[in-house]
Amino acid sequence: MTERADQVEERLSRAERRRIAREKAKKFMKERVRRRPGKQPGVAGLTLSPSERPDQVVVHSPATCRRCGERLEGGELVGSEGRQIFDLPTKRLEVTEHRAEARRCRCGAVTRGEFPKAATAPTCYGPLVRATALYLMAGQHLPVARTAAVLSQACGAPVSTGWLAGLAGEAARNLSPFLDELRRQLVAADVIGADETGSRISGARYWFHVACNDLLTLLDCHPRRGIEALEDIAVLTSFSGVVISDGWKPYWSVKGIGHALCCAHILRDLASLTSSVAHRTWADDMADLLVEAKRAVEAAVAADRAGLSERELNVLMARYNKLINTGVAALPARHHPGTVHHDAYLLLRRLRDQRDEVTRYWRDPRVSFDNNQAERDLRMVKLQQKISGCFRTLAGAKAFCAVRSYIQTAQKHGLDALEVLVDLFNGHPWLPPAVTPPP
Repeated sequence: MTERADQVEERLSRAERRRIAREKAKKFMKERVRRRPGKQPGVAGLTLSPSERPDQVVVHSPATCRRCGERLEGGELVGSEGRQIFDLPTKRLEVTEHRAEARRCRCGAVTRGEFPKAATAPTCYGPLVRATALYLMAGQHLPVARTAAVLSQACGAPVSTGWLAGLAGEAARNLSPFLDELRRQLVAADVIGADETGSRISGARYWFHVACNDLLTLLDCHPRRGIEALEDIAVLTSFSGVVISDGWKPYWSVKGIGHALCCAHILRDLASLTSSVAHRTWADDMADLLVEAKRAVEAAVAADRAGLSERELNVLMARYNKLINTGVAALPARHHPGTVHHDAYLLLRRLRDQRDEVTRYWRDPRVSFDNNQAERDLRMVKLQQKISGCFRTLAGAKAFCAVRSYIQTAQKHGLDALEVLVDLFNGHPWLPPAVTPPP
């Protein structure tokens, strides 16, 4: 009976097995993570608290007595109750005229006053309008035409789509100090995540790359996917810490760095093997082991320990090696590419040859279990394309990456994206503070 089931599995196409694996992986991951929907424990809630200094107070006094009908203008005040309404102000542009005076000195020289940096023309939109427009396009991924409609209808600012289209490039030109500091801090970090995704720009294939951690995000776009792109982006090629990735080969060609494999990818690969009777048991057990080790590391850190003890590591590694041997024993003597047995062989070879990289989070709590941070940061590029359409030029894509890097890094530091964009258009871009290493 088992042999017949295996024969059916062998006849399934690779695409069909991947479709089945994706469906099983969702259930597979959900059962192991056990994360409740909605607000998670420990996450701060948000409530609308009353303001101590309201902008205006409107008093509602009764005009007549509810019993006898007597007028109450001079009646005794015996109490009051307050309720606050939080609303937006009436849409209206505030126009400020700046006048630069010229004054003549007794010596005869004429000196003119200087306009503020935001006053770039006889009439122009100010930093808050510019920041709001860019935030809607790069922060909330609104298309240019819809952004123009929002600003016109909600804010009373009838901007043109051409003006909006040039904002990202203007912002990117002022972000050079930020990007230089961002690269410096990423290179100095102990652990970063890296990922990449492909996209079309004006019909040609380009690649978006990300290097990040929990405080920093650097996005960039390049015509190449491999080592040439990594050299031009200039983070990994100068890095000496640990890179968490999905195992893509060019990352491993960079010398002088350590590696950690994303275990979320490994869990998905293990889930794809559960469609096979021959590999289901060891694949399930390996997934349980990886998640069990993750929880053990988290418990050790919560208990103010440096990590797992040597004894705990030895026990986990013994189980890990035994499961690999079990998986190898389940392989048939011969298997062909495109079959579930060949997929199992490739995964077992990775688990065996790169066991230090797979299990690095066991020994180093600074290394996360997965590379979800990089995937979340990179997902914004796909979201931009899905909602606003493709990028027209490489310069436009790079400008978007620079602005998204700025916004996401500021948000990771708990800052308001709109406020830092206002600072940018005022000529004072925010810079991430240097991280002081723990004693």
